Amino acid sequence: MVCDICEKEGARIRRIAKTYGKGKDILVIENVPIVTCPHCGESYLEAETLHEIERIKLHKKSFAIIREVPVANFA
Repeated sequence: MVCDICEKEGARIRRIAKTYGKGKDILVIENVPIVTCPHCGESYLEAETLHEIERIKLHKKSFAIIREVPVANFA
């Protein structure tokens, strides 16, 4: 895959969890594909991925399942 930033071959797709919002309105989207480049060190989301994230956020009540998550404070 060619990196959109440095245009070198070798970029790869990784899957990560992205968090949106805060408090009671927090939404975690798992398995988000992100492009990472070993040459320039950049990571970015493709346009199609961004559109899908916006669709999920817009309809989160029909996509999301409620899970309890432990939270630690860095002090």
